[in-house]
Amino acid sequence: MRYIARLDIKNNYVIKGIHLEGLRKVGDPVELAEKYYIDGADELLLIDSVASLYGRNSVFDVIKNTSKKVFIPITVGGGIRSLSDAEIALDSGADKIALNSILFKNALLLNDIAKKYGSQCAVASVQAKKTQSQKWEAYSETGRQPTGIDIVDHIKNLLDNGAGEILLTSIDMEGTKKGFDIELAEMVSSICTVPLIVSGGLGSIDHIDKIKKIPGIGAITASSVLHYEIYSFNEIKSLEEV
Repeated sequence: MRYIARLDIKNNYVIKGIHLEGLRKVGDPVELAEKYYIDGADELLLIDSVASLYGRNSVFDVIKNTSKKVFIPITVGGGIRSLSDAEIALDSGADKIALNSILFKNALLLNDIAKKYGSQCAVASVQAKKTQSQKWEAYSETGRQPTGIDIVDHIKNLLDNGAGEILLTSIDMEGTKKGFDIELAEMVSSICTVPLIVSGGLGSIDHIDKIKKIPGIGAITASSVLHYEIYSFNEIKSLEEV
């Protein structure tokens, strides 16, 4: 299991909300990234939460400054709309590219990135909201825009188009610290043929124990428990060993 520190960024601040709404500032992204690196994170996930909405990307400088201080893989997402955008992000210090909103218009961008930089670089970011029992809808624009597309159909399409990793975020559980959406994770893991990262809801060690029982889960992300100093990853890893 890999432990990934997730930093959602807006206007050069790390922000955090509940269900991807009601966002509040929690700190400087470079300072927090370095802190979480020291505190035991295996990877970093940096998401520009408004890049797609405003048609821009302001996170490249953050990546550049972060990569000078941390020496673990960095995944960047938000506002990557072309192969040239991906190239700028990678040249800035990112190791992987996470795509969400653009995939509803151009899923082949995953394949383009995978062909040029390797499949491990092409991460499909999937944001899911429950609509009824055992049914979830895919969302874009950092959980702001419903697409009307069933999550299973969406993920199968992303896998067909070259996704090397799936980042699955439960909008319902994001920021709540009430635990991961186990039903969603189980359903997606049953169809996922690449490493699966689960995001949204981590609040205790028990939540990790439950998610680890699902085959195919390669990593989890944490944000609230780190930002509000409930746990560090070093603490999580030491408690798991007890």
